[in-house]
Amino acid sequence: MPETSRRVAVVGAGAAGTLTAAQLLRRAAALRVDLEVRLIDAVATTGRGVAYATDAAHHLLNVPAGRMSAYHDAPEHFVGWLARRAPSTYTGADHVPRALYGEYLADVLAAEVARPGPGRLRRVHERVVGVRRTDGGVALTLGSGEPLLVDAAVLALGNFPPGEAWVPPALRRSPRYLPDPWAPGALAGLPSDGDVLLVGTGLTMVDVALTLSRAGRTVRAISRRGLLPQPHAESALPTAPPLSLDPGAGIHQVRRALLSHVSACRRTYGNWRVGIDSLRPVTAGLWQQLSLADRACFLRHDQSQWNIHRHRIPPASARALREEIGTGRIRVTSGEVADAVPASDSVLVRLRDGRTLHVGAVVNCTGPQEEVRRLDDPLVTGILNAGLAAPDPTGLGFRIDPCGRLQPLAETPPAPLWTLGSLRRGALLETTAIPEIRTQAHDIATTVLTTLV
Repeated sequence: MPETSRRVAVVGAGAAGTLTAAQLLRRAAALRVDLEVRLIDAVATTGRGVAYATDAAHHLLNVPAGRMSAYHDAPEHFVGWLARRAPSTYTGADHVPRALYGEYLADVLAAEVARPGPGRLRRVHERVVGVRRTDGGVALTLGSGEPLLVDAAVLALGNFPPGEAWVPPALRRSPRYLPDPWAPGALAGLPSDGDVLLVGTGLTMVDVALTLSRAGRTVRAISRRGLLPQPHAESALPTAPPLSLDPGAGIHQVRRALLSHVSACRRTYGNWRVGIDSLRPVTAGLWQQLSLADRACFLRHDQSQWNIHRHRIPPASARALREEIGTGRIRVTSGEVADAVPASDSVLVRLRDGRTLHVGAVVNCTGPQEEVRRLDDPLVTGILNAGLAAPDPTGLGFRIDPCGRLQPLAETPPAPLWTLGSLRRGALLETTAIPEIRTQAHDIATTVLTTLV
């Protein structure tokens, strides 16, 4: 194939962006494409994003190391890196600190940059705040106001801050309310006095509660159902064949079939997790065969149960959480915030069932906002307003083609814009774990370069 000079921007330097940049360089070498990759993010680090920027030793990967390779065709890559980085410390079955994984991702990209080939990387420490179509590609507007012309762009925007629709206006304005626990230094800035209320009881809550729990403080966590993520098994599990369903099955048939499948796996293999894990290869297909009404029904009635069984916590985190709950330092119940009245030294929170809580601070642990029309992000808003993309019919993420290319609002040819990760949620349901991200990064790199040359 003849050499062709191209420029591709990757917006976001977290896990998804770093893996995409690495794959673009790798594919450029394989296809002999003269390529410049611009990896754009205002943060100083590369590979960490929100998920892997933490330095807390108890913030662990939710997936064993053996399933966290950056490359789907080299499953032992991360385990091999761990063996060199920390000899005789970790195995593929371990849930290692997330900070180590961020370091690994940075090393993955550095290795691709050093690899001989026609690809080059330029790291741009700015924020992208706008995009418009051009005759030859797209023009990105940087926070400095400078335009950046590229042949194609990949939006690897990661997880967005939590939604705030539930937050009473007075609480939103209070310094005793923390809207995003993963913002740099956010937890350290909480008032040291009084109990803490965490709204949300999912994965974020577990990490935040274990960080904030201490003698003399009660960390209270509430959610509509008060459900906690289930723990991973203490040891490796057998595998089971995935569920097969008729393409025309509706949500009620799917629900019954899933419950039956998981129960059968529990009887056969001794653990319900085998059944849930066996669904991974077919989840997107099952999701896509449902009607829009059935998808909405799942999101309204089934998503909570799905999340706590599908997105599990490491055994060590589960043990630590049980211990703190046992001492009373962490308390988890069902409940919804009806109102909140901040004072100078506390917040009076009234729940919908009539209970009241006096706490020193309230932390939003409801998980990332996924409805694109609710996102407070100038790039996403600008893309929608310009008609370069439309929301997925579920409201979750963008409407995309099977390769992740954004589909425009009108019947016009799509711009050379692709996305991966959370902005594919409406199309795929499960799309934010590394096993999905690494495959998407590989496929996008191949598709983008093939499209451009």
